Amino acid sequence: LTRAAEHLFNLKFAAKELNRNSKKCDKEEKAEKAKIKKAIQKGNMEVARIHAENAIRQKNQAINFLRMSARVDAVAARVQTAVTMGKVTKSMAGVVKSMDATLKSMNLEKISALMDKFEHQFETLDVQTQQMEDTMSNTTTLTTPQNQVDMLLQEMADEAGLDLNMELPQGQTGSVGTSVASAEQ
Repeated sequence: LTRAAEHLFNLKFAAKELNRNSKKCDKEEKAEKAKIKKAIQKGNMEVARIHAENAIRQKNQAINFLRMSARVDAVAARVQTAVTMGKVTKSMAGVVKSMDATLKSMNLEKISALMDKFEHQFETLDVQTQQMEDTMSNTTTLTTPQNQVDMLLQEMADEAGLDLNMELPQGQTGSVGTSVASAEQ
């Protein structure tokens, strides 16, 4: 039972860490947004775009960490219930063994897989389980949606009181694809 309590503590600690990481990403996003404004003010659109991509990546990371934190929290609550009801099974103890290193890694994919195993254990226990959407969809994507980048650039330009379209040469307002097409013409 003390082992179970220890694992419960580790789960709750991991949820807090994931939450902390999410806040760190929020701060990074704000810093990148400030850099966007500076770059736009200097008329350096290439640099502004890079900072916009970074800002959106940080925003998505923050959401992923927050989502995983909530998921780990939910599992912790179910472990608590299982401990209280004396329903910690041998198979659950097996899942728990690999837990500590995984949680310390702060690797979202590994933690997600671990939570899958836990959730499976609870399903077999007939403990009510709520399916979470796949948290990895955004994390594994390295490309940044260009329309989000463009919208963020426009938003920062508006806040800085600048007209973005005047700063951009004609034909460069869209993504790389359109500027390549106009170059070929």
